[in-house]
Amino acid sequence: MKNKIIFALVALWVLNSTVIMAQEKVKQTAGRDQLGEFAPKFAELNDDVLFGEVWSRTDRLGLRDRSLVTITSLISQGITDSSLTYHLQTAKQNGITRTEIAEIITHISFYAGWPKAWAAFRLAKEVWADETTGNDAKAAFQREMIFPIGEPNTAYARYFIGNSYLAPISREQVSVSNVTFEPRCRNNWHIHHATQGGGQMLIGVAGRGWYQEEGKPAVEILPGTVIHIPANVKHWHGAAADSWFAHLAFEVPGENTSNEWLEPVTDEEYNKLK
Repeated sequence: MKNKIIFALVALWVLNSTVIMAQEKVKQTAGRDQLGEFAPKFAELNDDVLFGEVWSRTDRLGLRDRSLVTITSLISQGITDSSLTYHLQTAKQNGITRTEIAEIITHISFYAGWPKAWAAFRLAKEVWADETTGNDAKAAFQREMIFPIGEPNTAYARYFIGNSYLAPISREQVSVSNVTFEPRCRNNWHIHHATQGGGQMLIGVAGRGWYQEEGKPAVEILPGTVIHIPANVKHWHGAAADSWFAHLAFEVPGENTSNEWLEPVTDEEYNKLK
């Protein structure tokens, strides 16, 4: 009995260690960059503890939710300086949209105060300024296709450069989703692993995009283009620089399937595509 208890405790420790190692680590250098010489301990606590440990506990609370909690706290205290600007920028990177931040600050105003909301809105308008025309372009793109653009792809935002959107089309027999990319948006290099079967199939729906396998030239995707992605092949896909893009993604059934997300597609790699 004692050995069984010890074995269970060891197994639990290993599981917890694996989860912690798998967490995404938030890297911050602002403390050392700005206060490293003047207040080295404060800089260390800011970079290594606040961001390196607290913000990095994404298995307990995701980055998007942490951004929401942080900006709510700052606005409620009337802190509308560069720190709020930074956290608004971070919130945008973590998937909070222009529409959502407007609704968030409106909601906060009834609890924190009208003047605080006005001050926060001035900063938020600057952070999300580029999305004003983007929303018009998004609406125009939606009219080009029969499938919905869907919601911001926040669950996988950390694996994308730029904004993407996800609309589940079917979850019966074969999983099918419509994935929409804003111009220049692309996902990281990744692999669909499987011991048998597996892989993915893409069908271009609207706009223009790219698909590339490691070691091969990129392939242009237009409406109607069909891309077959074998299992265990490293690849990426996304929008062209001058176009919104959408494709249907079909998950091919297989055995022992899993997705492995890898490094981003660099600007140097991407800018070679025309």
